[in-house]
Amino acid sequence: MNQLRQVSFRRAPVFASDVRNVFDHLFGNEIPAPASQAESPWAPRVDIREEAGRFLILADVPGVDLAAIDIQMEKNVLSIKGERKAFASETEGKFSRVERTVGAFKRSFTLPESADAEGITASGGNGVLEIAIPKKAESAPRRIVVNAVG
Repeated sequence: MNQLRQVSFRRAPVFASDVRNVFDHLFGNEIPAPASQAESPWAPRVDIREEAGRFLILADVPGVDLAAIDIQMEKNVLSIKGERKAFASETEGKFSRVERTVGAFKRSFTLPESADAEGITASGGNGVLEIAIPKKAESAPRRIVVNAVG
């Protein structure tokens, strides 16, 4: 049986992602992982959105037990850790193609000073983890009256 191999030159989306990762690294949007974590076989893709009263992180975590995900906040750094395990049926037999990656992951993000660490909530469904980070109430400037003495 002859197999035809198709070669695609559509590298632009991956290239754009590579450039975005370089800018994130240079400008501090994401904390670089230590060498032991950088070699993780995979990391979930995230979207970060700022809304009027909160920041929202959406992470793609298909196949990950949401109850086993560890989310921690320390010194304005939000860390998300978890693991995608292989299904029992995937450990036996011979595969002709394997594209889904398994293993542990860790993502860390520096949050702005306006983030309220005490009010962070997390929920998820359909393979998406949603982390809501409320903003601190901004103190309104107030005018201080100077009283004359005497």
